[in-house]
Amino acid sequence: MSFGVKNDGGFSPNREELLQMGIRAAKAGNKDAARLAFEQVLAQDRKNERAMMWMAKIAETPPERKQWLERVISLNPDNEAARDALQKITYQRSAKENRTLLIFGVIAGVLIIVAVVIVLVLVLTGG
Repeated sequence: MSFGVKNDGGFSPNREELLQMGIRAAKAGNKDAARLAFEQVLAQDRKNERAMMWMAKIAETPPERKQWLERVISLNPDNEAARDALQKITYQRSAKENRTLLIFGVIAGVLIIVAVVIVLVLVLTGG
């Protein structure tokens, strides 16, 4: 097993070591170091699914996460983990939209009831 490459008198980790360093950093909560390691892996191997999946895990925003997952699926349509994660993002977005519609519906219903009560009070009091 090789442990990096020595060049110009320095030590340069190989791709697998960079990936493992990134994974350790991500698990430790150090997203910046993890991102740097995964970017280096992807600079050497643009089709590295593992690095892309980890980039999705440490993504700052849902659109960024979705972009990485879609990139994985474009390379490997059979990647179940990426498909499941994309499905979860879609479900969460739908659930959020449904909650918003439900809240709007409840507010609209309450306002209609209040309006009906006001009209009934005005009609019954003769005012």
